[in-house]
Amino acid sequence: MNQGAGGPGPAPQGQPALQAPQTPQAPQTPQAPQGQPALQAPQAHGHFAVPPGTSAQYASPAPAQGPHRAKRGVPAWMALSGMLVVALIAGGAGGLAGGMLGSGGEPEAPPEQEGPVMNEPPPEAPERDPDTIAGVAQRVSPSVVSLRSAGGRVGASGSGFVIEGDYVVTNDHVSSPLEEDGIVVEYSDGKFSLASIVGSDPSSDLAVLELEDPNDVEPLPFGDSEEAIVGDEVIAIGAPLGLTGTVTQGIISAVDRPVSSDEGESQFFAIQTDAAINPGNSGGPLVDVQGRVIGVNSMIVTMGGGFMGEQQGGNIGLGFAIPSTEAEEVVNRMIDHGETAYADLGVTYDTESPVVGAVLAEDRDAVESGGPADEAGLEPGDVIVSFDGQRVNSHGELQAMVRDRAPGEEVELEYERDGDRESVTVTLGSDED
Repeated sequence: MNQGAGGPGPAPQGQPALQAPQTPQAPQTPQAPQGQPALQAPQAHGHFAVPPGTSAQYASPAPAQGPHRAKRGVPAWMALSGMLVVALIAGGAGGLAGGMLGSGGEPEAPPEQEGPVMNEPPPEAPERDPDTIAGVAQRVSPSVVSLRSAGGRVGASGSGFVIEGDYVVTNDHVSSPLEEDGIVVEYSDGKFSLASIVGSDPSSDLAVLELEDPNDVEPLPFGDSEEAIVGDEVIAIGAPLGLTGTVTQGIISAVDRPVSSDEGESQFFAIQTDAAINPGNSGGPLVDVQGRVIGVNSMIVTMGGGFMGEQQGGNIGLGFAIPSTEAEEVVNRMIDHGETAYADLGVTYDTESPVVGAVLAEDRDAVESGGPADEAGLEPGDVIVSFDGQRVNSHGELQAMVRDRAPGEEVELEYERDGDRESVTVTLGSDED
């Protein structure tokens, strides 16, 4: 996602930027290589923790001085996971033949799939085929909005998009600094509406707004991000650096990238794209060639070392979006209940440790008394190296794995203590306990 007017950021820390963790070869906990340059993504506030040696930032510009809503702290165990699952459906030869041949032995044409209902292109513009990038942009852009402060005291802004029920989806890191000053939503045709926050979730970096005076536009449908694969064409629409209605195009570069903010508030498995995303794109949609939302732009990684506006930095082809399957589920829960509950391990991590794995802090309170980890016998300083059979390379990756589960689930953890490896079963708690 872009930063600036409220851009996206990956799970790394600082601004949302993603990085893929590397799998160690040895069973011991190896040390991370020294002297590796860290990638960083600029954003209005907050960074996302990426794979070892990388740092990500939200795609939002640095917020201006002024009132800022205190954000709810998110425990380290809270991590959103957007695991991409590719389902393969196999059919028998008989079923295939039956589907291919009609009663007369002639091949039957495959049933036509209806595309999403989209806006009509503007009458003053030359019309383009709906299947082209220009055609998709014409029909999707009216439903993409930009967000800004109603009072003008908060400089950070971002993007969003209209869904069914006249709600607007955006990033939490975009809406939260604007809430105290009031939120103004601007459509592509210049019309405005005040908006209020229905629900927000820092751990998934999502928020839902309710419009006071909605414009008559077609809601954007969520697509199925689990069907997305590397190489699929995608389009990002938003307001990078305040330039509303900006359209960029690229491909899906990777899926299931574990990312987390610098502050550790947001963690999820993201869709990585090379579509240009900059500060201000945060909260805007990443759509497929049919105009369906397959991701919510959230973070980027840059080569700079600071926030956008303080140092040179911007898109380098490493943008990260919250997968639509994750986003749709969280959005629906926020609309219905205002907030969501996630699984919890009840631990605090040593985020500065170079050791591969999720290292529990040495503090006495690093393992919550009576919490899931404490009940399973974990202690401060332990290094969790496996979660239910999956290798754990970093605390951010473990947070995303935990968040992918439901409270009450039993999982097997492997951890190392004083050079010895142990295995234990943990019953996950809830972040609301």
